[in-house]
Amino acid sequence: MKIVTVVGARPQFIKAAAVSRKIREYCEEILIHTGQHYDSNMSELFFQELHIPSPDYNLGVGSGTHGKQTAEMLQGIEEILMKEKPDYLMVYGDTNSTIAGALAASKLLIPVIHVEAGLRSFNMAMPEEQNRILTDHISKYLFCSTDTAVENLHREGITEGVYNIGDVMCDAVMYYSRLIDEKSREQYFADLKYIFGERGAVERWYLSTVHRAENTDDVSKIKTILSSYEKLDAPVILPAHPRTRKMIQQVNDELQLKNTICVEPIGYLEMLYFTKNAVKVVTDSGGLQKEAYILGTPCVTLREQTEWVETLNGNHNILAHINEADILDKILNTRVSDQKENYYGNGDAAEKLCSIIFSEGNHE
Repeated sequence: MKIVTVVGARPQFIKAAAVSRKIREYCEEILIHTGQHYDSNMSELFFQELHIPSPDYNLGVGSGTHGKQTAEMLQGIEEILMKEKPDYLMVYGDTNSTIAGALAASKLLIPVIHVEAGLRSFNMAMPEEQNRILTDHISKYLFCSTDTAVENLHREGITEGVYNIGDVMCDAVMYYSRLIDEKSREQYFADLKYIFGERGAVERWYLSTVHRAENTDDVSKIKTILSSYEKLDAPVILPAHPRTRKMIQQVNDELQLKNTICVEPIGYLEMLYFTKNAVKVVTDSGGLQKEAYILGTPCVTLREQTEWVETLNGNHNILAHINEADILDKILNTRVSDQKENYYGNGDAAEKLCSIIFSEGNHE
């Protein structure tokens, strides 16, 4: 059996690290990197530190409009699929790489495996929501992280090939988090590549990421978020996506940021360390919300809705409107429950996934 896996963004590299390690015990895997995240700190570093096999193909698509980016991925993936003739194509999550891979395979009648299926924010203005729904409706195997995701699919009439296996991101967090205490706090801070706001190691910090278009395409929103950070009681470490960096530079002259430590994108192990030890995480990232929950760090999400609805229970994650008063109130005044449910499994999702694919696939 041969499986082609398509990845293109940092969260997908992490999920692939957990799943590919198991898949390759059973069959041949061909890895396609679309190049959607093309910065070396956002791509090659992850492959190196997570010991992910080097991609067999790198399309080098880079940035662009949704249509241009997706079209280039479709063309490149289709050519590879026609050459490799896999039994299945596997995609993760909800990026343009996800929908491009799923569409290319579906047109060639290659069964699609969607890992992290069934997520819904119920906001069709989000490109990610469009990608999720379309991918789910053309997939043969839909591997869900939670019961909520399964219910979402059932409401849309998708009942065949649906499995709740737990979350492969949980596999990765549990597997790699044991490595993060090998360096001291001082070493972690020394390794940061500062854009501005450089300082020595601090004992308390908030960790933030801001990268979604709904926030980064609006200068006033970035300004509101950063002005809020300047009023917090501990520094904010902000690894900046290239798009975010440009927007921050536009407002920095006016705000003269002092409490915000803006740094280049950091590796996954470093991200785990700063997440696990933060006072709180403040983000618009879906993946980081979930990682914070798994690691037991409270989170404030800078969005109107979240696909990870379970994290909202007990205020372990809480949504904030993009205005300074609400952001500060949610960060500083939210009371978090001492009780936390295990929604995402025990770190064996990849093993369950492989068991299903290879037991059922061998009988088809």
